[in-house]
Amino acid sequence: MSASNAATRPALGKFARRWLYLIHRWIGITSCLFFAMWFLSGLVMVYVPYPSLTPVERLAGAEAIGWSAVNVPPRFDNGRLPRELMLEMRDGIAVWRVTGWDDAQTTVAASRGAVLRPVDASYAGRVASRFVNAPAERVARLQRDQWTVGGGFDRHRPLWKVSLGDAPGTEAYVSSSTGAVVQATTRHERFWNWLGSVPHWLYPTVLRQDQVAWRQVVMWVSGACIAAAVTGMWIGILRTRVGKRRFKGGRVSPYTGWMLWHHVAGLVGGAFLITWIFSGWLSVDPGHLFHGAKPDDVAMRIYQASDPMPAVSLERLRAVGKGAVKAQIIDNAGTPLVLLSYSDGRRSTLDATTFLPSRPASQAIVNAASRLAGFAPLLSITHLTSPDAYWYAVGTLPQLPVLRLRFADPTRTWMYIDVATGEILLTVDRRQRAYRWAFGLLHKWDLNALTVRRPAWDLLIWVFSIVGIVTSISGVWLGYKRLAR
Repeated sequence: MSASNAATRPALGKFARRWLYLIHRWIGITSCLFFAMWFLSGLVMVYVPYPSLTPVERLAGAEAIGWSAVNVPPRFDNGRLPRELMLEMRDGIAVWRVTGWDDAQTTVAASRGAVLRPVDASYAGRVASRFVNAPAERVARLQRDQWTVGGGFDRHRPLWKVSLGDAPGTEAYVSSSTGAVVQATTRHERFWNWLGSVPHWLYPTVLRQDQVAWRQVVMWVSGACIAAAVTGMWIGILRTRVGKRRFKGGRVSPYTGWMLWHHVAGLVGGAFLITWIFSGWLSVDPGHLFHGAKPDDVAMRIYQASDPMPAVSLERLRAVGKGAVKAQIIDNAGTPLVLLSYSDGRRSTLDATTFLPSRPASQAIVNAASRLAGFAPLLSITHLTSPDAYWYAVGTLPQLPVLRLRFADPTRTWMYIDVATGEILLTVDRRQRAYRWAFGLLHKWDLNALTVRRPAWDLLIWVFSIVGIVTSISGVWLGYKRLAR
């Protein structure tokens, strides 16, 4: 090695180390503010999630079907089912709600001569008041607000926001297209979400309403924070001495005061911090790396409406449907059924011809699903009565039992199918399964072994979050002191 090369290497090392410190110092000042916000808001989200109207809440607030006035039979598309066909109440009138395979939605009165009232302010007030069982105080028409900014509400816009006079301070949102309540929030949820989901997801309406801009902001902010975390961990290791080469007084760290807190907390929780912010960056799926394949509409139409439907007897339906708030006609896996749902969450599945309790045969589900998977070889059939790594829910149990089918198609598809109705509840391919671990596990630590044994999961989240908060707050204070100088 020449003398010039020998002299260059220490110089390059010094130059690289200087930039390592500069990147961490100046990016870290801002990133620690974000880290502190994310850890604190994440703890709030553990106990108060973003508001959403669950299926159970929709049923609990729905009217019981007025069967005596139902005399209009369901509409079929050339004898076959549309994508969705259900009977429910709409402002005191029984209606058939139809969703076609082109996603077009229509609402038809189930009583001859009935006139469907327009979805105006008066209508919205009545429906929301009946849904919550409280008087309506104010009604406003809007396109979106903080609790309806997501794309899932687009087909319901404009929305009617109804403020109700109940103790929880409920605000309900009524769809202008279907006339149904599609969202509801309470004063408690709104307050805590301004401290939880809104800052954690960088979710203010002005930003979130532009999907492209919001994704870019999340990716770039998270990317800068990843750089701060990685450089900080690197520096933390460089400035740690163990063994015989310790710092003065036998200490492993050269720092004192806030710098010592920052150094030690960063070392203890550094790996967690890096994986956590990296998984947060993955939450918006940069480059759509984990975008999975789904069965196309033609294949789904064969699965859900393969044969002409038999005539449904309204007289017999009225006889068995007493007390139901929703009646769906379905035909999954070549098995025509009537699914009745009740306000207490119960449901019953009946043969669409005999109206006796019925369900699809397991073999019929397997045969139809195999067609949906392109007749790929079936690797396994599992009857799940408890959650697995992909069919699960935090804090509760998912719908069970289900059939899990694993196929040897090019994307290695897994299907989770409701054994009672034949409905395909979830499909995951190899990319989506990878995303479950890269994002779900690393960001939420939502292993069933922990989430079904709470507070074990809560304890883990709190321990790591406290370490992250100490790292972040100490970094904010050190950054402030640096800027003040």
